[in-house]
Amino acid sequence: MIKARIRIQGRVQGVGYRANTKRMANKLNLRGWVRNLRNGDVELLVEGPEVEVDRLIVWCHRGPTSAYVSKVRVEKSKATCEFDRFAVKRTL
Repeated sequence: MIKARIRIQGRVQGVGYRANTKRMANKLNLRGWVRNLRNGDVELLVEGPEVEVDRLIVWCHRGPTSAYVSKVRVEKSKATCEFDRFAVKRTL
């Protein structure tokens, strides 16, 4: 089990990125959260088996069809098992 903090840049707000991230994370049985940042980026913190987290990271490079992703930054660490589901959080 690993944890990944992922930051996505580009046209990723107002295009359903958070809702689609939640759907994909639930499909992969991952836990954590996703939120918009005030600077226009999207950030997520996700935990689960490394292979499934990596699948979500690959998806994040594309995002939903109306998004344009210019950069994805990933920091991986050991999972802390602090989440019981995957949620959409309020903008930070």
